[in-house]
Amino acid sequence: MAKVTSKLQVTVPKAIADRYGIRPGDDIDWVPAGDAIRVIPAGTPAPSEDPAARLQVFDQASERHGRRSRRRKPVAGDRGWSREDLYHRGRSR
Repeated sequence: MAKVTSKLQVTVPKAIADRYGIRPGDDIDWVPAGDAIRVIPAGTPAPSEDPAARLQVFDQASERHGRRSRRRKPVAGDRGWSREDLYHRGRSR
């Protein structure tokens, strides 16, 4: 987690800087991406404005999200309680 200073400066976490080869003095681009902000290191090609390329990136992200969602599905009845137990908890029936 990084904090924004009073001068609107942000420190790049070391693990991220090492992974993407960001060094002191490097330029980075801040690109609006819907509800998020993309930080693009210098020397990295800017995101394509081509609708077909953007759709391909979206499809790849959707596929990754789908794989994660399938892995995390809870097993019904595995939690040791039911929804009805919540309505009657602490009350005499």
